[in-house]
Amino acid sequence: MIDRVEIAVKAGKGGDGAISFRREKFVPYGGPDGGDGGKGGSIVVKADLGVTDLRKFRNKRLYRAGNGEAGRGKKKHGRNGEDVILMVPIGTVVSQKDQVDGDVILADLDGPGQQAVVAGGGKGGLGNIHFSSSTNQAPRIAQQGEAGEEGSVLLELRLIADAGIIGYPNVGKSTLLAAASAARPKIASYPFTTLEAVLGMVEVGRQSFVLAEIPGLVADAHLGRGLGHGFLRHTMRTRLLVHLVDGSAESPLDNMVRVNNELSLFDSALARKPQLVAVNKIDLPQVRARRVGIRDDFHSAGVKVLFVSAETGEGVDRLMAAVAKMLARISVEKETGEKLPRKVFRPQPRGTSAGVHREGDTFVIEAPGMGRLVTEGGIVSPEVRRELKKRLTRLGLGRTLEKAGIKPGDKVRCGSLEWEW
Repeated sequence: MIDRVEIAVKAGKGGDGAISFRREKFVPYGGPDGGDGGKGGSIVVKADLGVTDLRKFRNKRLYRAGNGEAGRGKKKHGRNGEDVILMVPIGTVVSQKDQVDGDVILADLDGPGQQAVVAGGGKGGLGNIHFSSSTNQAPRIAQQGEAGEEGSVLLELRLIADAGIIGYPNVGKSTLLAAASAARPKIASYPFTTLEAVLGMVEVGRQSFVLAEIPGLVADAHLGRGLGHGFLRHTMRTRLLVHLVDGSAESPLDNMVRVNNELSLFDSALARKPQLVAVNKIDLPQVRARRVGIRDDFHSAGVKVLFVSAETGEGVDRLMAAVAKMLARISVEKETGEKLPRKVFRPQPRGTSAGVHREGDTFVIEAPGMGRLVTEGGIVSPEVRRELKKRLTRLGLGRTLEKAGIKPGDKVRCGSLEWEW
């Protein structure tokens, strides 16, 4: 199972606005009629019932959305770029790679049809019709399309199961899952037989639930040792843990404590999940002989245990009935595992995104959209400079530049545009 993959995404660029004029014989007052550019396509991640893992993302790691088309004359709007929709399994957590804050969770797609935009397409540029005014009735100015967002996205599958079987390697987790459900995991007599999490549907009377086998946990699994670190995250969504211990071990109680320590070191919320402890392999004579001693050891630690034999099926039905009964008592709304941050909207006051700073002998202006102004020929014409100065004045940046000590002849840069003041 491929359940964790990092991909690169690049949204489409917005189309450029058009510089066009209407020149038809019987149409008076033709004037500018350049249309706007189309919006760039976005990268969308969507949960789908038909997808079971992230295998298809293993070979292809870069995804690009379509660019928006440029605007045209007669006020024709450019076509929007085509979105790229990435289908992922239900239970996928989408995170964004951030060098400063680490992985930032964007969405938790725990239901069919849920989706999240991981890279937004760039806005289309404005055509010259938007720059017409009483003092400039034939503007030869348009706006370039905005670049689309790009970056690295981490897709992490966390299986959605009601209960998860945990325990040391080779304690009989696969055998128990096979005995309790129709799942057929790989079963062998050596550790780490199961290399991926396996799901099975268990029916108890009229109640049914999903049971997952979580591959082997060992000491220091939270640090990445063994296979446990790769699959501990699958326990995050489970409402109940079935802790299976080997009755033939030297100290089954100590083994249970060590596994619980690994859970708490990986995420403290995992250690607080309800657990049912089951001692396996009571079909072995040596385990059956010390059954009373094992029960007393667990009782002295305040833990009630059930005894099962996953090999022969003894006690499995009673264990599954206990799991079903406990699941019925647990509230679905109870918060467990990693809490996803709520999206909080914080509207910014106007003008906060615009500013001026100095780099050597050049005054650099940061104002959204201004650096994308273009004219015919791609040069900073006097008309563009007039438009820029008008917009700077409207934003209050003209006075800011004067306070910063700008003088005629100084260099000013805004985006890719550079001119003399």
